[in-house]
Amino acid sequence: MMREIQHTDYENYITLAGGAIRCLRCTAKSVRSGIQCLKPAMNSSRTQKCTHHGGRSTGPKTKEGRERIAKAHTVHGKSSKAIRLRHSQDSANISMLEDSLHVLGMSDGKRLQGRKAKGYRPIRTVEQVREFLVNINLHNT
Repeated sequence: MMREIQHTDYENYITLAGGAIRCLRCTAKSVRSGIQCLKPAMNSSRTQKCTHHGGRSTGPKTKEGRERIAKAHTVHGKSSKAIRLRHSQDSANISMLEDSLHVLGMSDGKRLQGRKAKGYRPIRTVEQVREFLVNINLHNT
């Protein structure tokens, strides 16, 4: 049994800062309690909604726009998708180098714990060590 929300009992304005600011109020209502949202509506919202109820942009709509954002996307301005991929590959190579050291008997310490990076392949034989070293030399030249 769903209740219908009547649009006639909305409060259109909200006062903020002790009555100094008067602005449009978000028209979203709770389905459970029927109480109207207490936040101010965004100026750019055609449907008079706040940022939590659909008043802000939903991002690029076209395929070209989504590709442009994905290409330029950085997290906190410190890394791009390409840099994160390179870091993941380097982490996998370090784990495989560690495996190689253990196979060759050059290390007897504890191995790194935790999840291995994407692209990691365990190295358990001397032949696999040779293949790994050849591939590393090919990629770095």
